Amino acid sequence: MHSSKLQLYNSLSGKKEPFQPLHEGRVGMYVCGPTLYSEPHMGNMRTFINFDMIYRYLLFSGYHVKYVRNITDAGHITNSLGEAVDSIGSAARLEQVQSLEIVYKYNVKFQELQRIYNLLPPSIEPTATAHIQEQIEMIEKILENGFAYVVNGSVYFDVRKFSEKYQYGILSGRKIDELEEETRALNAQEEKQFFADFALWKKAHPDDMQIWRSPWGDGNPGWHIECTAMSTKYLGNQFDIHGGGMDLKFPHHEDEIAQNCGALGCNPATYWMHANMLNVNGQKMSKSFGNYFLPQEIIEGSTSLFTKPFAANVVRFCMMQAHYRSTLDLTQDSLEAAEKGYARLSDALLLLDKLTPSEQSSFDVQELIQSFYTAMDDDFNAPTLIANLFEAVRRINLINDGKEQLTAADISELKNAVFGFVQEVLGLQIGVANSDAKLAPVMELVLDLRQHARSNKDWTTSDRIRDGLAAAGITIKDSKEGTSWS
Repeated sequence: MHSSKLQLYNSLSGKKEPFQPLHEGRVGMYVCGPTLYSEPHMGNMRTFINFDMIYRYLLFSGYHVKYVRNITDAGHITNSLGEAVDSIGSAARLEQVQSLEIVYKYNVKFQELQRIYNLLPPSIEPTATAHIQEQIEMIEKILENGFAYVVNGSVYFDVRKFSEKYQYGILSGRKIDELEEETRALNAQEEKQFFADFALWKKAHPDDMQIWRSPWGDGNPGWHIECTAMSTKYLGNQFDIHGGGMDLKFPHHEDEIAQNCGALGCNPATYWMHANMLNVNGQKMSKSFGNYFLPQEIIEGSTSLFTKPFAANVVRFCMMQAHYRSTLDLTQDSLEAAEKGYARLSDALLLLDKLTPSEQSSFDVQELIQSFYTAMDDDFNAPTLIANLFEAVRRINLINDGKEQLTAADISELKNAVFGFVQEVLGLQIGVANSDAKLAPVMELVLDLRQHARSNKDWTTSDRIRDGLAAAGITIKDSKEGTSWS
């Protein structure tokens, strides 16, 4: 096991802290997963990719990690101001299908995105609908402890009562009196005893597409209670790391802490970690800004935001060049720079097997390798790791040119370390992005030939090209914008 000096930034304290798991050598980590009313957008994927990198480094360092990432497939979630919104039901009505069909459709897409972007599967991926009983039992504990109340078949968390014993706002720094204006005009405020109270269970509405029985009548669980029930079921009342996107800090994570304290008397996680947002072309990604796109579109080349497709490896590599707590701006220039940088990295690493060993080494390989660990031990600093990996690339090229020397043993150690950090920690597949870049001009020619055949109504040749590419693992997609490949 790597002698870890890992320091991570704890959102709870607002500073970096030494990582000390509750149980030596073992880590319990919970990350909020997708809500399956639509396909995850690229900003969602950035969060999942960053926590995949964190998970990978913990494994690489020798920890036994139990990684739990939930699936929200129950209809009622809560928006940033506390209003109940049935997003899954709305999507199902729009497409004129059942809620389960919507959930299944988008879970299939999410699982495929995990494969494409090379995410390791979590240890367990529990769904909210499979844990309704656990959520009901958690609500019963909160009621029993006096931190909730029932009104007209709904159950609300009592923030004022909670604040007599615990600090509401301990994670986000939000003050209760500052929230009053935000919540004044929301639905069902008349049911609440206090404006900041939030729903643990909502009485069923006649239009609801998902309804469960409870001691308080038919209804739906609140959004926050799902994660409290599932995280503690699989990781215990207290565990090491709770993660998610920065947008979940309030109210979702704040309310998770309140629920856990209200039911079990403790904050569930020692360390709270939050990944930052994604910008596209200098602005926050948003449909209103016209810079919104899906993870599949960038690799198919079907988004008009970029002039060509980019391999998933390149997109992942581009994301690793910004710290997980920093905003990342995806642009044509940043993606093209990542494509060139990844090709350079990939080419250099493939040279490692061809290097000629010497009797002596002209530089300290251990010091270089240690720089990889030092970067990641500093709050998973992937950008610094990449800079240090490019120092290794420079050395590899110098050795290949006969200007530096390494013994056979040092070459072997360098190879193991570099491949380990690139493939196992950063989750990048050597040679894949590089081969895509070299294949691009060939594919342009092939697609031109296919388009020429289609223009001449030579469907036999057109289909033969398409089927031949499919047999080689290359998918082509025709749309009104043109033909793309992946």
